[in-house]
Amino acid sequence: MAESCMLRVAVTSAKLGHPEVRIGAVAGWGGTTRLPRLIGKSRAAKMLLTDKMINANEALQMGLVNRVTEPEIIKSEGEKLVKEIMQNSPIAVSLTWEAVRRGLDLSIDESANLGADYFGLIASTEDFRKGTKAFLQKQTAEFQGN
Repeated sequence: MAESCMLRVAVTSAKLGHPEVRIGAVAGWGGTTRLPRLIGKSRAAKMLLTDKMINANEALQMGLVNRVTEPEIIKSEGEKLVKEIMQNSPIAVSLTWEAVRRGLDLSIDESANLGADYFGLIASTEDFRKGTKAFLQKQTAEFQGN
């Protein structure tokens, strides 16, 4: 189920894997589709075909999770990740999220064109002007979402 999420935080004691082949089944919940897109074909094949579980640090190293934290602070770590995202331009975050989500179902060229289209949209916004100016002046932009 975690593979269907774009951002994932795991506790240090987490074990992740697809043990379905051990019982004579194929990975469910889109595992054969999502896992290769997240960590690459070779790593996914190894996980899917051997039923070996990996620990949280291995998952972090291969990009299966974004953060690893102690169980008692997992909620605050998730909130911290959300706050990091919210520091950025709301419109840029929204379009970037949409480009990533939609782009996964497109060819590389179509996905690149979608990203270019969204860049064109964002380039006309006040947030883009403020963000570019702040970057050049080595300052932090204060975005309004327009």
